[in-house]
Amino acid sequence: MADHPADLTWTRAAPEEAEGPGPWIEIAFGPGGLVYLRETGDPGTVVTTTAQKWEAFAQGVVAGEFDHFAETDVTATDD
Repeated sequence: MADHPADLTWTRAAPEEAEGPGPWIEIAFGPGGLVYLRETGDPGTVVTTTAQKWEAFAQGVVAGEFDHFAETDVTATDD
């Protein structure tokens, strides 16, 4: 389990009309410019990054740099 502050305020990245537990990603901004990420289905596993890296990622999302990950015609396989 990741070591993180207990008093973080988590924000769920889900459409406003979304119901149920997800799975969704949650984000929290903590002290020291750290950003914490977790999945609703596994809240004990937390990934930490910096605010600077998060901002670069968010700008990349807005710019469409990761659109190829969202292609719907790709068939996933289990290895």
